[in-house]
Amino acid sequence: MSKLVISKERMYDIIRTPVITEKATMGSEHNQVTFKVPLDACKPEIKAAVEGIFNVKVNAVNTLIVKGKTKRFKGRIGHRSDIKKAVVTLAEGHTIDVTTGV
Repeated sequence: MSKLVISKERMYDIIRTPVITEKATMGSEHNQVTFKVPLDACKPEIKAAVEGIFNVKVNAVNTLIVKGKTKRFKGRIGHRSDIKKAVVTLAEGHTIDVTTGV
C-alpha cells in the first residue's frame, strides 16, 4: 500500500484536539489515543497526520461520527454541530502524551 503524502498544514488541520474523557483515557491501556478530526478527513489522511506530527507508528484508525443534539436555550431551539472522532491504535512501544502541547 502506498504511503499518503499530505502537507504539514493539512496535518495540523486534521488533528484538531485530543478527546480527554474517561472512556478515551481507558483506551490508553490498549495503546489507543482519540482525536477530534474534521468530518471530511479519511482514515489514510488521519494515519499520515498522526505519524507525521507525533513521529509514531500507527497500526489502525477507527472513526465515528457523533450526531449533534437539538438543544433549547431560553425557549429557542438550537442544534449542536456533528463531530467526527478518530480512535488511533499505535504500534507496540509507541506512545503519545496528550497532556503536553504539540
